[in-house]
Amino acid sequence: MLRQLHSLPGLIAAVLVMLLAISGAILSVDPALERLNGTATRAGQVNVGQLAGRVASHFPGVEQIQRTASGTVIVYFNQAGQVGAEKVDPLTGQGLAPYEPSAFSRWMKDLHRSLFLGTPGHGVAGVGALFMLVLSVSGALLLVRRVGGWHNLLRPLQGNFSQRWHAQVGRLALLGLLLSALSGLYMCATTFDFIADGSQGEPAFPDHISAGPALPVANLQALQATDLNDLHELVYPSPNNPQDVFSLRTAQGDGYVDPASGTLLSYQAHDSMHNVYELIYQLHTGEGLWWLGLLLGLCALCVPLMSITGILMWWRRRQAGPNIRHNSAAQAADSVILVGTETNTTWGFANALHDALHQAGHRVHSAVMNQYANHYINAQRVFILTATHGDGNAPASASQFLARLAEAGLKPGQPFVVLGFGDRQFAQFCQFAHQVQAALVQAGGAPLMDLETINRQSSQEFARWGHALGEALGRDLTLVHTPRQPQTHQLVLAERIAYGEQVDAPTHVLRFKAAGRLPDFEAGDLVGIVPPGSPIPRFYSLACDSQDGVLEICVRKHKGGVCSEYLHGLHIGAPIQAFIQPNPQFRPASGAHPVILIGAGTGIGPLTGFIRNNRAHHPMHLYWGGRNPTSDFLYESELNHYLADHRLTALHAAFSQVKDRSYVQDRLISDALILRRLIEKGAQVLVCGGREMAKGVMLALDEVLAPLNLNVRTLKAQGRYREDVY
Repeated sequence: MLRQLHSLPGLIAAVLVMLLAISGAILSVDPALERLNGTATRAGQVNVGQLAGRVASHFPGVEQIQRTASGTVIVYFNQAGQVGAEKVDPLTGQGLAPYEPSAFSRWMKDLHRSLFLGTPGHGVAGVGALFMLVLSVSGALLLVRRVGGWHNLLRPLQGNFSQRWHAQVGRLALLGLLLSALSGLYMCATTFDFIADGSQGEPAFPDHISAGPALPVANLQALQATDLNDLHELVYPSPNNPQDVFSLRTAQGDGYVDPASGTLLSYQAHDSMHNVYELIYQLHTGEGLWWLGLLLGLCALCVPLMSITGILMWWRRRQAGPNIRHNSAAQAADSVILVGTETNTTWGFANALHDALHQAGHRVHSAVMNQYANHYINAQRVFILTATHGDGNAPASASQFLARLAEAGLKPGQPFVVLGFGDRQFAQFCQFAHQVQAALVQAGGAPLMDLETINRQSSQEFARWGHALGEALGRDLTLVHTPRQPQTHQLVLAERIAYGEQVDAPTHVLRFKAAGRLPDFEAGDLVGIVPPGSPIPRFYSLACDSQDGVLEICVRKHKGGVCSEYLHGLHIGAPIQAFIQPNPQFRPASGAHPVILIGAGTGIGPLTGFIRNNRAHHPMHLYWGGRNPTSDFLYESELNHYLADHRLTALHAAFSQVKDRSYVQDRLISDALILRRLIEKGAQVLVCGGREMAKGVMLALDEVLAPLNLNVRTLKAQGRYREDVY
């Protein structure tokens, strides 16, 4: 519902909102330009009487003096029947330049305020402001859900280009857009008299004025008592009407000044509604607050980018949505697939499962989890593929599932399988999938296999799960789904360093160069490589930055591993096709806090990249596990060099195929006191390597942190524990 509340107004009003935003951004420059070309005065430096006296000596026939909100003083005069307007220096009264209002600015204001449609156009602009308010509020709530709460609002963002930039730009522009939308709605409401603007209170025009000749304008007491910075407008009496008076408009109120005595004949102070109107007008236009105008203009310029990326995201969700072939009726199906997704990306995997089961001869019904109604009378198995949204919440298409399950129940002993999709960087990784698993067991279901999870839509993990599912079903099941990948780049192998042959664990450090410019990446990002004859890319963590001039990965050869055998078999100069997948969650946070790097095997690759880039010499402690120091001590010479130049503070290596064998978890427990001190100093922990190693590290660190009343879960919630696990 919330996503629809955000996307539908965005699609409906995209052109209108962009038009208002662009025109508003252009107008936001005017107050700054006016302030730049004006002459500012300090409070108390010049009063209106002094200004009027100075102007009189340079401009006979003055009819009006105006001061804009940005401080520009404009004199309107009539000399020998010639009407003119001049910007003047308030300190001397001398003219600076003819005042000619910009025709372009007037045109742009008409476009922004009414779209050249007059009064009805003001209403249309108000509707645009309303759409902007709805989009800003719903977008903020969606972002909070996505990152797992307000406390994570500033954390780095995941997703493809459109998703990251849409959310990132929206996050930066949110407050400015809220202010512009709310103030724009208020201005529209005052235009149609839904809200009073305080202009109804006018001072009474005097019935009579003092007899006698007019005093010099500089000597009028009421004008001398008015500071120039409070002046809005001074209108002179008509020279042909001896009963006319000065009309004075100021920031505090309006009144009439007797030209003979210099006193106020009548005065009307601005009421609170007028003051509110003036404030909101300033906040909306930036007039008098030129710096705010520029900030609001920058926020408005973000709207076209957000509109375009938002439309792209909507289109991709539409493309990624269910396109189900051979979808059997729910009552007739022997296999039911229920899908929980926020952005429709899970449907690609569900379709792959649906097609594979159909080809195996099953009658398959696929639907969203919110359609669960327990009418699968012939279902021999139920598959649930679900993502987790935000801080462990249900995704949009599964928000009603648990309530429906509690109400409708489950066929006793119903076999089921749950597969969770998520990102291990989040503390509540696949939490909703775990909730669904527990709810199905409580409802009387029988799990066919343990709950499995897929990290970052990994095609490899999905394929492995498919083979395990096939074994549970007693048939061969091949699941292939490759999410849409970015454009690939051709790279050429430039260097190879071999390790591990003696311990039957051949591992190569491979360095590639590009024919032209390398794509942008940082250590810890992922490179996707598609081996010949396979549609599924394999991902490897990068051990360097693109500024190093090479793309470096560390690859262990696995027997039967399609991509690892392909990469190990490459000759120097051989080309590959690859693409970059950013991984901003897995890198050291900025700042001088200590960093604890933990890995095993090829997991040392990105950790070495972090150390290599530690030119500020922040404390970095590396714990790493290998097999034998004489054969597979990866990056040994380079790490020793970093110890010498203090990019690496300490190196703790553990080896499993030596006499006194140990694992990286053992080194962590033996260094418990050191680790606790580092954690107390705000240290961040980065873990890279195999899943089993990561589980062991988590258990070891929970033991280490127990005396501090901390655990890994807490560090994850604080953003201080990050994993890249495969």
